[in-house]
Amino acid sequence: MSPTLPASARLAWWGTAWLRGHVVTDLVVDAVLGDDATHAVAGLPGADGTETLVAALGRLRTAGATGFGAAAPVEGDPVGLGGPRPFNDAALDAGEAVVVLGTGLGLVPQRVGAAITWSAHVAERRQLPDVGEADRGLRAALLEAADALAALDVARWRPEVADRLLNLRHREAVTAPPGVPARCVELAGRGLQALEIAELALEDDGGALTAYEVSARRSALLPLDRAGRRALVAACSPEVWPPD
Repeated sequence: MSPTLPASARLAWWGTAWLRGHVVTDLVVDAVLGDDATHAVAGLPGADGTETLVAALGRLRTAGATGFGAAAPVEGDPVGLGGPRPFNDAALDAGEAVVVLGTGLGLVPQRVGAAITWSAHVAERRQLPDVGEADRGLRAALLEAADALAALDVARWRPEVADRLLNLRHREAVTAPPGVPARCVELAGRGLQALEIAELALEDDGGALTAYEVSARRSALLPLDRAGRRALVAACSPEVWPPD
C-alpha cells in the first residue's frame, strides 16, 4: 500500500499535474481526496461562498495559477511559508498549507471528520530548501538519529522504531502523478518515512526511565522531524524541482 501523503502534498502534486495538462479532472479529484469524503474551497476572490474542489481549481487556473507548492510548518520552523502573518498563523494551526503559484494566494486545510475545507489567504513569496539540500539534510539527520537512538537503546522501548531504522531501504513507493521528477518522488517517500520514525519514537515519553532519557530522545528526534518536513516540502514544491 502506498504511504498516505498529507492533504497539502496531494494537492500540490496532483493540482500541479492538472494545471500542466498531465492528468484529467476526475483523476486529480480522486487523488486529492484520497480517503476523505469531500474537499471544498472557501474565500477565493470572486467566489460566492464555498466552492467544490473542481470549481476552485478552474477559478485558480483562470486567475493565473501555475502550480501548487506544499508547506509543512511547526512553531519555530515555518518551512514552506513566506507570510503574511494571518496565513502563517492559520498554516501553523493546521500543520500544513499550499501556496498557489502565480496568484499570491495560499490555501489552509481545516478538517471536520472526513471533510476538508480549504480556506484562502493572501500568501507572499517564500524561500525554500532546494531538493539537493533537503536530500542531504535528510540523509544526515537519519544517520545521526539512528546513532543517537541506538545509544539510547531504542530497541528496548520502541522495537518497531529500531526495525524501521534497520530497514530504511525497505519502504513502500509513493504514488505520484506524471510530471513529478523521480528524485522528488523518492525524496517524498523518505521524508514520510523519517516523519513516521520520529512520530513513533516520540509517542510515549513514559518509555524512558529518566528525565535525561526523555530529553535525549527528543534532542535526537526533533532534527529528524525537521529534516523530514523539509524533504517533503521540497519534493512537493514545483518551484525547486530539478529537471527529471
